[in-house]
Order: sequence, then C-alpha cells, then structure tokens
Amino acid sequence: MLVELRIENFAIIQKLEMQFKPGMMIFTGETGAGKSIILDAILAVVGGKADVTSIRGGADRAAVEAVFTYPTVTHDTILELLTKEDLAEDEKTITLSREIKREGRGGARINGHSVSLNLLRDAGAYLVDIHGQSEHLSLLNTRQHIHILDRYANNSDQLAEYRQTYSQLQSVRKELDDLRKAEQDALRRTDLLNFQVKEIEAAKLRPGEDEELKQEHSRLANAENLAGFAQQAIDLLDESRPDTTSATDQLGQIFQAIQSLSRIDATQAGLSEQAQSITEMTSDLSRDLHDYLDRIEFNPKRLAEVEERLEVLHTLQKKYGGDIPTVLTFADQARQQLEMITHAGERIEELQKKDSELSVRIATQASAISVIRHSASEKLSQSVESELADLNMNGARFSVDIQVRPSEKGIEIDGQKVAIDDLGMDQVEFLIAPNLGEGLKPLVKIASGGETSRLMLALKNVLAKADAIPTLIFDEIDQGIGGRVGMIVGEKLWRLGRTHQVFCVTHLPQLAAYGDEHFRVCKQVVEGRTITLVDRLKESARLEELAQMLGSLSEANRKAAQETLGVARQRAANLMGSQQH
Repeated sequence: MLVELRIENFAIIQKLEMQFKPGMMIFTGETGAGKSIILDAILAVVGGKADVTSIRGGADRAAVEAVFTYPTVTHDTILELLTKEDLAEDEKTITLSREIKREGRGGARINGHSVSLNLLRDAGAYLVDIHGQSEHLSLLNTRQHIHILDRYANNSDQLAEYRQTYSQLQSVRKELDDLRKAEQDALRRTDLLNFQVKEIEAAKLRPGEDEELKQEHSRLANAENLAGFAQQAIDLLDESRPDTTSATDQLGQIFQAIQSLSRIDATQAGLSEQAQSITEMTSDLSRDLHDYLDRIEFNPKRLAEVEERLEVLHTLQKKYGGDIPTVLTFADQARQQLEMITHAGERIEELQKKDSELSVRIATQASAISVIRHSASEKLSQSVESELADLNMNGARFSVDIQVRPSEKGIEIDGQKVAIDDLGMDQVEFLIAPNLGEGLKPLVKIASGGETSRLMLALKNVLAKADAIPTLIFDEIDQGIGGRVGMIVGEKLWRLGRTHQVFCVTHLPQLAAYGDEHFRVCKQVVEGRTITLVDRLKESARLEELAQMLGSLSEANRKAAQETLGVARQRAANLMGSQQH
C-alpha cells in the first residue's frame, strides 16, 4: 500500500508531504482546491501521463515521490522484476519517483536508481489502480480480464498443471520443427558437416601447439642472431685478450683477494661466501651458454615446416574459431549435428508420438479449465449485476464473453482445432450494458466518469479477493448519485477498504462519513500565489467539514452531520461483526 507521498511544484501544489494508513482514505474540499491534482501526482509517479503543463508556474521542475509497502499477493513477482534490473534494495518497501523538467527530459527512478518510464509503469501497475478519468485502469486492459477471471475462479492449481504440459508440448514441437528443417536440407548439410569434421580431424590439433610453434619459429628464424649473442657472452666470460682479462679470471682474482681478507678479519667471512657463490654462478652461466649454443639449429627445412603448420592452424582458427580449443569444440558440435541428422527419422517418430500424447492431455486440461471459467463467469456476472443494482444502476447488465479462436495449427478439442497459449484455449473479455435496453459492449468502450467508477466499484467489490492490486483510487465516483446511494457507495468502499487501501475523492457527506481517515483539501493565497494545503481532520473538524458539505455550518447541518457519521459508523460496526461471525 501507499505509505508516504511527497509532491513538489506540481500544478498548484508547492510542497506537500503525506503519510497514509490501511483502510479508506477520504478527500474532500471545494472544486478546484487540488483534490484531483493529488491523484494526478500519484498517477504520474506510477508511470502515467505527465508533461511540462504539470509544473507549477515559476518553477523549473516538478517532482513526486511515493513509498509503497510490497503487496502480499504479488510480492515475489515485483521482487523478481526489480532483481532482474538490480533495483531490489528492500524486501518491505519500494520507492517510486518521477521528475518533470521544463527544459530537457525528466526522469523516473525506482529505489533511487534511474529507470525507463516503461519500467516505472510496469512496477506501478502492481501497486495502484486509479478509477475515474485517467487511463491507468487495469480493468480496461482486456489482456487482464482472463487473469482476473482465473483469480476469481481460484483455478491456479489446474493452470499450473496445464502450463507444465504446455511447456513440454512447446519444447517437443520446437525440436520437431528443427529436425524437420534439418531433414529437408540433410544432404547438403551432411556433406558440409562431414567436410568440416574431416578437415579438423586431419589437422590432428593439440591444445597449446600454436604457441609452441610460434616460439620455435622465432628461434629458427633468428638462429644466426641467437648464436652471435650467445658466442659474444661466452667470449666475454671466458676468453682473455692481450689487453684484457676474461670475466671468469677476474672473478677468480676477486675471490682470492676476499678470501685472504676474511682470513685476517673473520667478521667478513660472509663476503668470502658471496664471492664464492658468484664465482660458481658465473661458471654455471658459462656452461649453460655453451650448451645453448650447441643446441641452436640452423635448419631452413624445419623453419619451412613450422611456417606451413602455423598457416594450417591459422586457416582453421579463422574458419572455425579464434583458438585451437574453440576449433575442437566446433568439431564436437558438428559431430553431434551429424549424429542428430543420421538418427533424425527415429527421433522424429519418437517426438510425433510424444506430441500426440501431450496434445490429448493438454486438450483435456484446457477443456477442464474452460468449464471452470464458464461456471465462474456466470456467478461473477450475477454478483456484479447485484452490486450495480445497489449503486442505482438497476438496468445495467454485465457479462463475461469467453471465446475460442479456430486455428489449423491448433489443438483438436471437441472436434474443432483451436488456438492455445499458456493460459489455455479461452479468449476472455468483460462486456457491459450500463443502461436498460442497451446491448452488451466491451468494457473498454464504456463512458468515463462517475458511471465508470461505480461499475469499477461493483467489480472491485465482487473481485476483492481476486484483485492483487493493493491501492485503489476512486475519483468522481459520486457523480450523478444522491445521498441514499452515496451511503451504499460509502459502505461498499468501506468494505473494500478491509482488504485494500482505498482513496476516494467525493462531494457527498454520506459517502465521506465512511472514511477511516478524512483529509480536507483547500486553497490558500500566500504572497500572491495560490497553494494547496491538506489537513487530516480529527473528530470536531471532521463534523464541521461534513456539515459544510451539507450546505452550511448551521446547527441543523451540524446535527445532520453527527447523525450521518453515526449511521456510517454503526453500519461499519455491523459489517465488521457479520464478517467476524
């Protein structure tokens, strides 16, 4: 549910911070005070329409931030959505924010991280449903109708079994399709694969061989230089000249001098050991250089062989992968494809049998789910029409249209091939005839305003247990209704507030009396500028507001307000008692 709302420079709202509780929240106030603007701000923060016209005059930007607790039913779904985008920071609350800038693009954030408006809208759809003049209305999204009917029908176990079968069938049919395509092109494909495998096998590749050959090639190609450098080092170490002594002889003389020094000064025995170690290392170095010089190979034939082998490796790597392990992996995959093609006929026959078995099973499951839906749709229609009658829409009719779509590639059910998807074979849409004598029409085409809100209230009351969206907002729901129906609407909203958080903007005191919290929205001029203020009303202030809504602050209206509030509280208490029993 919505627990905190912060609005800044949005329309006539300069700065507003509000905290909310569970239950039914009532907003009242004069026309133009800013009640609907608060709802527009909530709509904006869950991804709805907002542009520069929403920015308060004289400001460069408008900002809205809302903190929600996770809904119980869709907790894991939302958490998965956020985790996928690395946005999940708290498993208890989620913060959405929206910024609209006068110059440049605005921004959307989830838990402080910049996100696309689409992602903000996706997350918001799980949190808030706004009924009234806005477009943010889940029940007007035809694709949601089947999900709502399924939750009302409580057929989740049957759907889970169906989806498992559907997934298996899709997997079998994909493999069948791949095999049939491969079989059609089998001859050309087989020739190519055989050529590739033989070419790689003929090369007798060994991992690491290319690096070894590169090193050998470097030695063979530079043999003359290597021999020259080695001989130069040997000469300097071992060969004496008339004018110079070899390095080895000089080190020997140094060692003798230090040894004599250490005999006299025993504290310098360490110098003698160092000198001896250097002399021995020099001797080892000389011997190793002679051995290396003897191994240097002047072999043009071997150099040509290495270059030829490196060219073979380079060609294979260019064709099949960047290194030898990748080329070998390519060969393994090619062998697997050859094996699959070779035994494709057997596998196709096996998969066709599996396809037939799964098709029979899924037809049975889809039919069973459809029966449950048809049964639930009749109960749903009757319940909604009963609710509409209470709301002064006696002639209104509601129906759930369930159709199947014929398809030659579909599943045979009751002698007809029909299309299926992961939800079964049914296409579901809610239909409504708001007035007596009118034909049923798709719910998405009905009029907006109070009539729509009352219809949504009826649906929400019937679907309360099936509806996973925790916060419901009703704007102008009292349009065209009087006090008697207002009491009924208030009672229904209060009942809905036991399972959802409900926000309602109203001008009817009979409806407002049912609120668990009552907020008064008013305008005030400060330093020549109009701003919106919101007060949370306590007992006496609430009675004053209800009396004012009845016409004026007369003694008679105060008594009427007291009576209206008392009736609402008594009815709520009776409803609570009946629910507990």
